[in-house]
Amino acid sequence: MRGFGHDGPSPWTDLERPPLDQAALRRDLLTPGGLWTALDVLAGTGSTNTDLAARAKLGAAEGAVLVAEEQTAGRGRLERQWSAPARSGLFLSLLLRPKDVPMERYGWLPILVGVAAAATLSRVAGVDTGLKWPNDLQVTVGGAERKLGGILTELSDGAVVVGLGVNVSLREEELPVPTATSLVLAGAEVTDRETLLRSLLREFAELYGEWVAAAGDPQASGLLPAYTARCTTLGRPVKVQLPGDRELLGEAVAIDGDGRLVVRSADGTRHPVAAGDVVHVRPQQA
Repeated sequence: MRGFGHDGPSPWTDLERPPLDQAALRRDLLTPGGLWTALDVLAGTGSTNTDLAARAKLGAAEGAVLVAEEQTAGRGRLERQWSAPARSGLFLSLLLRPKDVPMERYGWLPILVGVAAAATLSRVAGVDTGLKWPNDLQVTVGGAERKLGGILTELSDGAVVVGLGVNVSLREEELPVPTATSLVLAGAEVTDRETLLRSLLREFAELYGEWVAAAGDPQASGLLPAYTARCTTLGRPVKVQLPGDRELLGEAVAIDGDGRLVVRSADGTRHPVAAGDVVHVRPQQA
């Protein structure tokens, strides 16, 4: 029986959650001339982003992919902590060094990952997946919007480390918060993690190549219209919790050329929001 080279329970204990096959993934994804240059699957770690950022500082090449079967100190936006049962989702980080792209356009990378992930899950898993600004993966289950996954981007010595987490097989009792969900709970047609991971990395590589070729221009690369088409926040009344305990109420009307959410307040003023926690609210609450 193939093992992970560590002490502890067999990774095959939960047959509904088989381990990823590192050798097969490498064979399929590490192709000559392709974006992906290295792929490692860890049995467990604190944070794939932290681990890959350390490798970036040591000079790891662009295209390194680090996947964990389990994360014990995963981080989300706004320093939120989260964890999930082993092999219950896709927990990975990507190392990118976008040449010829101005650093001020690096902010589009988490949006790019979000578009690639949403497109993959919609096409392969058969679950209509949207993006709550800026890049939360969102699906509707039982008539309510639920978070399926999230993205976190960090700079490390000039490189960009992008972390992605997607809930695949979490059961109702395993959800970290009531507003979360998983592909299984959303009725996905495909929940095989290797199939999803292969498709996701291939989709991202194609979109990333187009974005880099356009020097990171979100309009010329097609990224902005692709994101706008999937953004569930646009056209909705929203409440934005801004830095400094400030709050902004209004309607989300656009995504600008810098990836900011444009919110129109009651007096008609348009406010570009670069960072903040967005809540979709009912019209009478706005």
